[in-house]
Amino acid sequence: MESTSVVTHGEHRSKRAFDTVVADFEAAIGIADEASFRAAVAASTDAEDFERRMRAFEGSSGFMLFIRIDHGAWLARIGQKARAILYVLGNPLIARTMLEHDLAAGLHVPVRVLIHEDPASGTARLTYDLPSSLMAHIGDAQLLAAARRLDEKLTALAERATGAQA
Repeated sequence: MESTSVVTHGEHRSKRAFDTVVADFEAAIGIADEASFRAAVAASTDAEDFERRMRAFEGSSGFMLFIRIDHGAWLARIGQKARAILYVLGNPLIARTMLEHDLAAGLHVPVRVLIHEDPASGTARLTYDLPSSLMAHIGDAQLLAAARRLDEKLTALAERATGAQA
């Protein structure tokens, strides 16, 4: 089975420098390195304990970083000058509000955010796809309501880091 969806793409064009936006973004997200995260999941004894352990990874935005890929670093190795960082971030406590309705939502959480530099101005652009638009094809009203709450959190983080609206 295949389906077609319309994806809503958010782009925040900041007037701030790339390094400033990256620093502000990273300051707002916690870090869930793989080893520590796996250990916390394995050590959890019940739902309450799991929640407590996950909260310890959260940043002030409610998100935690799972993966950070510096596209600019590897692009430099092949002769392309660019500054771009891809982030995979989320929070299992947020994800569960969607996954409890349909596990297919797991394809779209955690979310991806790209911060890249406009080479002409040195300013940053922060881009993402709204989770609710990615999950719309699932067709579950409760899941979409939870995904829209995730949209709001993601948009607030982007506005906080960039000082710009989409």
